[in-house]
Amino acid sequence: MSTDEVRDDVALTNLDQPLFDDAGATKRDLVDYLDAVRDRMIPALRGRPLSVVRVRQGQAPFMQKNVPAYAPSWIATVTLWAETSRREVSYALCDDRRTLLWFANQRAVEYHPTLMRTDNREHPTHLVLDLDPPAGDAFPSVVGAAHLVRQALADSGLAGAVKTSGAKGLHVFVPLIDGLATPDVAAATRALAARAERLDPALATTAFIREDREGKVFLDSTRAGGATVVAAYSPRVRPGLPVSFPVAWDDLDRVTPGDFTVRTAVGLLGDGDPWAELMPAAQALPDDLVAEGHTIPIARVAAMHEGKRRARAARKG
Repeated sequence: MSTDEVRDDVALTNLDQPLFDDAGATKRDLVDYLDAVRDRMIPALRGRPLSVVRVRQGQAPFMQKNVPAYAPSWIATVTLWAETSRREVSYALCDDRRTLLWFANQRAVEYHPTLMRTDNREHPTHLVLDLDPPAGDAFPSVVGAAHLVRQALADSGLAGAVKTSGAKGLHVFVPLIDGLATPDVAAATRALAARAERLDPALATTAFIREDREGKVFLDSTRAGGATVVAAYSPRVRPGLPVSFPVAWDDLDRVTPGDFTVRTAVGLLGDGDPWAELMPAAQALPDDLVAEGHTIPIARVAAMHEGKRRARAARKG
């Protein structure tokens, strides 16, 4: 493996190889992009356990949580218990340029930090709603659902910032004051989704089971606790290498996810950092919102029980 270049003491290799099929970009394009946006992207990653999606040549993309044994000793890590896999996982902390460049050289395309920081693990820094379109090209519907979420936030005395997911959806982030308990943040997320759904139930749904969504935009309220959300400015493993990009609320109706790629994003940013500029100040959660959320079943749990009920009914039928 030949070293093509060294940046910040990181040896960068095979930079002119295609990144993946349909990327329309090389590994150099990925490295150059991440290096160019590092001062905006690293603040969203710093101090947060990080999962990445890597693309090796000839292999399907895969998510990497555990830091590999061959990682350099200077990469900061934190060990956390992973409930889903029932084991301890050593996560990287991408706190500086050198770490970001190392991940880029590992062909890490996507960057998914947690919603909590390692120095404050019990208190999420943001409430997040993930808006997923129905099948097909339905971004205008997602934009319409985002405006419902914005209205539900305003009706609750809250404000948020929005970004493209880098795929076909949108993410709405609400920054939180310190000290809010994870169960209360999760409850408030469920309540906000329910309030947005009530504003236009023909457009948006909180139905976790896909076949129950009836072609509506899914307001996913499950991004809480130890969940991860792709970082602002992160590329995605999609044709054309789009990136997750902040958008002003008033501009949502004039953009598409394909407007923001590793080739266009840096020019659109100029000297600015719209994710930081558009993010409101940290907010407390209204008591009535939290209380309402605690009456709404956790989506994954409710879906699991409903799936079992349907399976029993099918067997009897």
